[in-house]
Amino acid sequence: MMNEGHIIRIAQMQNLEEIIYIYNCAVHSKFETADTLPVKWRNRMGRFNNHNPEKYPIFVYEVNEQVAGWIGLSPYRKGRKALKFTIEISYYVHPQYRHKGVGNHLINYAIEKGRELKYRTLVAIILDKNEKSISLVSKFGFKKWGHLPNIADFDQTECGHVYYGLRIGNPKG
Repeated sequence: MMNEGHIIRIAQMQNLEEIIYIYNCAVHSKFETADTLPVKWRNRMGRFNNHNPEKYPIFVYEVNEQVAGWIGLSPYRKGRKALKFTIEISYYVHPQYRHKGVGNHLINYAIEKGRELKYRTLVAIILDKNEKSISLVSKFGFKKWGHLPNIADFDQTECGHVYYGLRIGNPKG
């Protein structure tokens, strides 16, 4: 249960700066995203606008009106109609709010919203060195479905991508 002053809601354009700040913290940490350079606001505005809140929402977790983390539901392999019931989740937590349950709340919320939106499968694509994220999704029943070894290079340190998946619906319901 969330505490008073804590809410999860649809992200608004005015949250983009905080969302990018949190994302760039992950870039600086290495092995939390495959980006190696910080992203800029103007480069993410179009991507943000392409997240239709009715189909592919971005949610923010707020603590006393400060964005503590966010999670995005994105099309998996956009434009491929046979994959229309599968979404990819991406989530990031502000360093000040890590280990305080924010990630748990965001993933739980994404699972609930995914079901409401009639998706059947959630996919999380995680760098294999990001053990904390792997542990987090595993806690919610995500299973390792694939591994692409040594495809990412961080200044001569290679790592792979692991695919974790969770079935949340079925074709009949």
